[in-house]
Amino acid sequence: MLVKSASYEKCKYHKSQFDPMEQTLKGTIILGDEFEPVDGYITIENGIIKNIEECKVSTDTIIAPCFVNAHTHIGDSVIKDPPRMPLAELVQPPDGLKHRILKETSHDDLVCSMKATIHDMIKTGTCVFTDFREGGLAGVLALKEALNNSKIAAKIFGRPLDKDMEYLGSCDGTGISSTNDLEIDFMKDIVRQTRKKGKKFAIHAGERDSSDISSAIELEPDLLIHMTHAADNDIKAISEAGIPVSVCMRSNLITGSGFPPVKKMLDEGILVAAGTDNVMLNSVNMFSEMEFLSKTNVFDDRQVFKLCTLNCAKILGLDKELGSIKKGKKAKLMILTKESNNMQGIRNPLSSLVRRARPDDIIGII
Repeated sequence: MLVKSASYEKCKYHKSQFDPMEQTLKGTIILGDEFEPVDGYITIENGIIKNIEECKVSTDTIIAPCFVNAHTHIGDSVIKDPPRMPLAELVQPPDGLKHRILKETSHDDLVCSMKATIHDMIKTGTCVFTDFREGGLAGVLALKEALNNSKIAAKIFGRPLDKDMEYLGSCDGTGISSTNDLEIDFMKDIVRQTRKKGKKFAIHAGERDSSDISSAIELEPDLLIHMTHAADNDIKAISEAGIPVSVCMRSNLITGSGFPPVKKMLDEGILVAAGTDNVMLNSVNMFSEMEFLSKTNVFDDRQVFKLCTLNCAKILGLDKELGSIKKGKKAKLMILTKESNNMQGIRNPLSSLVRRARPDDIIGII
């Protein structure tokens, strides 16, 4: 339950639902780090949540924090309908289908396709995404070009091209595929150079099988991706090392990798966040990811919403700014209607948001 504090004053606003002069929103607010639904008003000043006032209001809207997508490959926007094939043939560097197509794609076409995906993320309620960019420095710069003047932010994890580490000066860190895909000495050098630059290191592990999990943990990454085949001893080791994990449930289903043991990870205290993975396999629609999680693996709606918002913000070091609705945080909000054909008649705003809501239920994004 929400405990009222001194920061929650008596409701005093009786204005229209969207007041651009006062920057005031009215609705059922998915409030705080525990995502408690409460009715009231949010006052925004210069893009920051200035005040939150809980009171009984007549409202047909839900105000929720925007999504933070924990794992994407939006360069894959150039191929959205690949044939069904084994995972290694599809994504393994350097000759998997996606890598061959990326090599053949012009810079302009790559940027154009990524721009379309960025617009799709904005429209579907995402405010920050974590992208793993192939193509070395050129790949990182292409994504930055696509992001130019955009209303969304990205944390970019590049990867070396032909052992060239120049990309590190232009992004937030390194994001590598499996330890099985590179020589271990080169992998260790990548980690060393990434740390030297003060950047984060992330790595895919346990997606195809469990053979690369131990070696990935030994590299002491800031983030592990997938962990579909993590055993109990792996989960314990990850927990003891304090390494967060990004899971991509819909992607794992499509590739036949199986489902990661998310509940066991959470029970062991691991910080877990959700991502949509390769655009060629999935849309970047976090509503779909959230619904899939809630109906297949994590039967706790509040926890599912955390995986798609606050938990990734924590992994990225952004939780003081966004990921939940609190006084002093940035106003990164989506406003949904309760009166759409899809949402009409809901009784539990949080559960309905997690299991049922769709992008077409959004009536405003800040």
